[in-house]
Amino acid sequence: MAKAIIVIPSDSSSCRSELIGSNLGLRKVWESLQLVARTDSTVLIQGETGTGKELVAKAIHGESSRKRGPYVKLNCAALPGALLESELFGHERGAFTGAWTQTAGRFQHAHTGTLFMDEIGDLPLELQPKLLRVLQEQEFERLGSNHTIRVDVRVVAATNQNLYEMVRERRFRADLFYRLNVFPIALPPLRERPEDIPLLVQHFARKFASRMNKEIGHISQAAMEFLRQQDWPGNIRELQNFVERAVIMSSGPSLEIPIGKLERVINADRVVGERPTLLGILAEAQRNHILEALRQSGGIIAGRNGTDVRLGLARTTLLYRMQKLGIAQGRAVRVGDPARWANLGYPESETCPSRRLRSAGGEGPKLAGVRTTGREPSAGTGR
Repeated sequence: MAKAIIVIPSDSSSCRSELIGSNLGLRKVWESLQLVARTDSTVLIQGETGTGKELVAKAIHGESSRKRGPYVKLNCAALPGALLESELFGHERGAFTGAWTQTAGRFQHAHTGTLFMDEIGDLPLELQPKLLRVLQEQEFERLGSNHTIRVDVRVVAATNQNLYEMVRERRFRADLFYRLNVFPIALPPLRERPEDIPLLVQHFARKFASRMNKEIGHISQAAMEFLRQQDWPGNIRELQNFVERAVIMSSGPSLEIPIGKLERVINADRVVGERPTLLGILAEAQRNHILEALRQSGGIIAGRNGTDVRLGLARTTLLYRMQKLGIAQGRAVRVGDPARWANLGYPESETCPSRRLRSAGGEGPKLAGVRTTGREPSAGTGR
C-alpha cells in the first residue's frame, strides 16, 4: 500500500481543508508541488471548489526559499473591479473619493514572499493588462501616482473555471493566461480518490473531537463505506463540514453519521453514467419489492387480496411510498394482467384514465387507473 501524504499547515485553523491521502493523482500533485516550489516560477492551480487549492498554494510557499517572507492572499471574486485595483496595487491620498491616506497594495505587502490570487478567472478584463505587466516586469504604479514601484513577488494563482474556454470566448486575455500557465497543477476531485476518504474522515473526526473536548475513537465500517460511496460535489470542504456535524451529533465514542443529511433525490441515482449511492441501491430494492407485490396482487392496491395486505402496510402508507419511490401510478396497475385491462376497452400499451380512490372513510389521493373499491379489475379489492 502506498504511503499516505499528510500535509497540514502550521496554522491549519485558517485553512479549510488538508492535503491528506494516498491516491496516485494526489501523489503526482505532491511531486509537482515539491518540484516547482524550489523555483520562483508562476503556478496556476486548477480544480473544483473545495479540492484544497489554497492548501497547495501554502505548501508551495512553505517549501520554497521564500518561506521566511510574507504569504499574502487575495480572492479576486470578493471585490468589485474598482476596489480590486486598489487592493492589488495600492493608492495615493486623494486618488478617489474616500482615499484619505496613502495605502500599499497586496503586491507591496507580498514583497520577497508569495501572493496567492484565488479565483483568478474572475479578474476583470480591464485589470488583466496591469497584472500581466507586474508578472513580466515586477513593477507597477499605485492609483493616483506616476512613481514606479519595483517588487520581488512570486505569484500563485488558482481557479475552478476553464481558462481555455474563457480565452476562446474572449473573457480572459490569452497573453495573461500563457503567463500564468507556466506550471499548471490540476487537483483531482474527491470522487476520483475514494480511497482517501477514510483517512480524511479520521483526521477531521480527531480534529473536531479535540476542539469539542470529545473522544471519538470508532467509526463503523458500514458508515465509512457509506461515506466512500458518496460523490461529494463540494469535495473535501463538504466532507469536512459533514464530519464536523457528525461529531457535534455524536454522544458516545462512536462517530454517528447523519445519513439523512446526505439523502439525494432518488431519480438522480438513475442518471446514466453516475455511480449509484447506497441510498439509491436500497431505494431501488424497495421499489422492486413493491412492484413485485403489485404484480402478484394483479394490480389491486387495497382490500383482502390487495398489495397493502401482502406488504403489511396501510393503504395510505403504500401510496405514499409508491409516490416517493417514483413508481408511476399508471404503471403500478399495468403490472397486473393485461387481459383484464383489455376487457375494459384499453389497449395493453395504455393505462386507463385517472379515477379517484375512495375508501370507507371518504376520498383518498388520486391514483391513475386504480380504484380500491368497485367492480372493475383495476378497482378490485380482492373480493
